Amino acid sequence: MDLSSSAELKAFDATARSGSMSAAARLLGIRQPTISAHIAGLEKRFGVELFVRRGRGVELTTFGHALHEVSNRIYRAEQQAALLLLSARSQYEGHLKISAVGPYNVLPMLAAYRALFPKIRLAVSVGDSRQIVEGILDHRDDVGVLLHAVDDERVYCVPYRRQALIVFAAATHPLARLKDMQLSDLEGQEFVLREQGSQTRSVFEAGLLAAGVRVRSSLEMGSREAVREAVAQGLGLGVVAQTAFVPDSRLTVLPIADMALSTHVHVICLAERQSAPLIAGFLEVVNRLKRGDSARVGLPVARDPAPRAASEARSGGFLA
Repeated sequence: MDLSSSAELKAFDATARSGSMSAAARLLGIRQPTISAHIAGLEKRFGVELFVRRGRGVELTTFGHALHEVSNRIYRAEQQAALLLLSARSQYEGHLKISAVGPYNVLPMLAAYRALFPKIRLAVSVGDSRQIVEGILDHRDDVGVLLHAVDDERVYCVPYRRQALIVFAAATHPLARLKDMQLSDLEGQEFVLREQGSQTRSVFEAGLLAAGVRVRSSLEMGSREAVREAVAQGLGLGVVAQTAFVPDSRLTVLPIADMALSTHVHVICLAERQSAPLIAGFLEVVNRLKRGDSARVGLPVARDPAPRAASEARSGGFLA
């Protein structure tokens, strides 16, 4: 049997990636009993156990993990071949999946990319930094935009910009009347924070810890928009990147003189896919935006932008 193209191996790989046979069936567009039969066929034919059933899901056995390392390489190679064939058409066509922590940094990238490659379909999902890295490693997404560098040899990481953090309050909050503040003035204040996993929250809490400032937080929200509205309703102070702060007559930015905290926007993809045409084109757009170049329709894209991006990634250069 040619394992590299067998329906059984495809069913196994999809189940390993998705964590359940029902999810694998949806991924491949076939019925769940077919998935179960393919996996059972593999296990019976070769006398191995590939999965352990856990409730509604499955977990890979030790042998299953070893086989998935091989099947996943086959899956990635098929994806790269499909992208290469798509890019060989007269104009770039295809589908690029992008995940981001929010809209503020990724939207200018999308606008510039669309101007250059109008036939490429773009799909954008929003999540926290941890989810974005997982999506890249699991091949759910092609490119990620997040707020920290990723120290993983499997991930190619391009620094894009630094963005300062600000603290904001409802216009009726007592601190909103102050003309000058220090971090120490936040001692004991109630905050509305993003959920655990938010890089903005992590940087802010680390800065407070270093300054010896303790704050309270009894309310977590799942988005910047929810935090902003909660702050406007007087439920606490908020913290956000300056680039993501939306002016609102109900809100005011607190003038904290000694607050020098920032997050660092990075663009990531799988290291082994950085030269895939659609991804390489996106990385080139990112680097042009860093340099301040206009991304006009018809502006030629370098055939291999990866070397330049690699050089800038090593230098740690950011857009101010």
